[in-house]
Amino acid sequence: MSEIYTQAQAFATEHIAPYAEQIDQEKAFPTEAFEAIGKAGYFKLLIPEALGGQGGTIQDHAEVCRAFAEACPTAGLCYMMHNTALMCVLANGSESLIQMITSDIVENAYFMALAYSESGTGTHFYKPEMEVEIKDEMTIFTGKKSMVTSANHAHYYLILAPSVKEGINNWVVPAETAGITFKEDYWNGMGMRGNVSCPMVLDHVALPEKYRIGADGSGLEQVFNVVAPYFVLGLAAVYTGLSEALLKLITTHVSEREYPDGQKLRDIETVQIHMAKIYRLTRNSLLQTEDAALGAVNGDSDALARILSARINASENAMTIGQIAMRIGGGRVYNKYMGIERLFRDSYASQVMAPSVDVLTIWLGKAITGLPIL
Repeated sequence: MSEIYTQAQAFATEHIAPYAEQIDQEKAFPTEAFEAIGKAGYFKLLIPEALGGQGGTIQDHAEVCRAFAEACPTAGLCYMMHNTALMCVLANGSESLIQMITSDIVENAYFMALAYSESGTGTHFYKPEMEVEIKDEMTIFTGKKSMVTSANHAHYYLILAPSVKEGINNWVVPAETAGITFKEDYWNGMGMRGNVSCPMVLDHVALPEKYRIGADGSGLEQVFNVVAPYFVLGLAAVYTGLSEALLKLITTHVSEREYPDGQKLRDIETVQIHMAKIYRLTRNSLLQTEDAALGAVNGDSDALARILSARINASENAMTIGQIAMRIGGGRVYNKYMGIERLFRDSYASQVMAPSVDVLTIWLGKAITGLPIL
């Protein structure tokens, strides 16, 4: 285990895990956990040291996301979104935009979120339908983003919108901007219930050019060169952490569950077979995710393929592990004993979150055969 993972795991056990059940039951954002995350300085993990941050790498990003998700997958997911949005600004933003946002994160513990998805284009979020016009040197946005993680809780949101000329653009939208509303009552997700992923409506929202990230029309390049690696690897780490949590819980259950004759669940051969598979799949997810992170931080030529593979693998493994854990746990677990049922539901968000597993699989097939992804 790396030092940063060990530290993040200890922090998450104390400051994130205690809220996991509550945020699921109330479908509430993990406010208390995020306040602790901010105080501990994790929001500035990727900010360069020269700007007051920790100068972390994409590998550090994966380690912390995994540790947080092990305590509470929702918290790990929302934290991952912050890092991804921040990295897009750091890699492509103007000096003034970078200074403004990093100062708020370092000094005020602000955090960010992605607001990419739209109901019309679904998992192909890089084809935004937002209406855009230029008026008095301001860019005006009208439309809706369909599922915005950390909705109404983040301080800055990244949106994709068409350029009035050609291509698409990434924009930073401050939470207090006039014309933004969130339809919080819309959210009632099956799993990852604390991410409050609800629609964000933009009604003639006006932004000056300083909030655009990078050159006009460069949004697609930013999405695939920066956002995708951090987002996809981050999700691989989240679902790896979720699988590790399931392994720990079901191991405890089979070791403690005892029949009147003194036999325990772990003594039954069928259970042993199931447990072996859960362990094998969990290790498989962990090793692939660690390998993908290493490839990314080293800049290996096949890094993208390894990241895509790790995310697909971790997602599918998490769902399978959840199914087996539910089978082993039986009626007790079905009745929400130990939180296994919650993690089972959380695992199923992995197959629908854009880019979906199906889309990622197509991308992986293209990447390993030398074809362009798009």
